[in-house]
Amino acid sequence: VLQTRSVELAMRYKVKLRVLSSFEEQSDEAGTLVCDEEEIMESNVVAGVAYSRDEAKMTLLSVADRPGIASIIFGCLSDAGVNVDMIVQNISEDGRTDMTYSLPTDQVKRAETALDELKSSGGLNFAELVIDEDVSKVSVVGIGMRSQSGVAAKMFKVLSDEGVNIKVITTSEIKISVLIDRKYMELAVQSLHDAFELEKAG
Repeated sequence: VLQTRSVELAMRYKVKLRVLSSFEEQSDEAGTLVCDEEEIMESNVVAGVAYSRDEAKMTLLSVADRPGIASIIFGCLSDAGVNVDMIVQNISEDGRTDMTYSLPTDQVKRAETALDELKSSGGLNFAELVIDEDVSKVSVVGIGMRSQSGVAAKMFKVLSDEGVNIKVITTSEIKISVLIDRKYMELAVQSLHDAFELEKAG
């Protein structure tokens, strides 16, 4: 039994607690370690590999590069009930740019219809809508990535060594996500799992 006040004080002052049984041999691995979540995560820079199989990639070619264009595009998709995930905007050239984003494959038709209607009404001008419905998203995740360099480089090297081409990359402080051809998803997940030694995690 652990007194509630002791846990409260340990949490406030970031002191690790180990709950032990008097019936088992004592060691550094015995019992249950109670500590801040970040301390657990920091021990493994990458804590896991996540994936989403049924993703699609849509690119609006040659949209105007001006304030409000992203709001128009993604407002339209939101109103149509489309869940957009990864978003990448290309470099602007001659006042035009390309906008790429990912979405679930079962929402592609809905998105396509909404954007075509927006274009027809004059609300948005784009040259072409390019759709790839054969992609998957693979991510490496871990709070420890905030304080460790080289995770992205290692991830990209692992995928390159397996001949997996990356179509889109997005990053955050604790996650790196890529879109790849769906046929390589299992290979990518297993290769990253092995490379970051996730059997040893936890």
